[in-house]
Amino acid sequence: MARPGSEHPTNLELEILKVLWEEAPLPVREVRARLESQAQRPLAHSSVITMLNIMYDKGFLYRKKVGKSFHFSPRVRKDQIAGGIIDDLLSRLFDGSPSAMMLNLLENKEVDADELTELRKLITRKTREQEK
Repeated sequence: MARPGSEHPTNLELEILKVLWEEAPLPVREVRARLESQAQRPLAHSSVITMLNIMYDKGFLYRKKVGKSFHFSPRVRKDQIAGGIIDDLLSRLFDGSPSAMMLNLLENKEVDADELTELRKLITRKTREQEK
């Protein structure tokens, strides 16, 4: 039996969205060329068409007929996708605790001084907003 589809994009769907967030609308051949450049491996034209059509059906993309080909553009913003994935990760792995997730991130990844400064500013701003 097939695994149920995810509401979140797959890895390849994310790669396609990254291409289209950078520049859109693009025809299939341009999407394919950019994916191949990033992946350093050939991709079948028919595979890219299939993925783009699946993403269109899932509501991730717009599709517009231009001449004999379709041009694709993102229907979802990067922050929408990121927010959904983060919410899912937060609830499934960290029992809904943002602090547990942040502590895990800070303990397990290198964070440079500039990033720590930005995090402190954000925490200070959020604290002030909650005090109002």
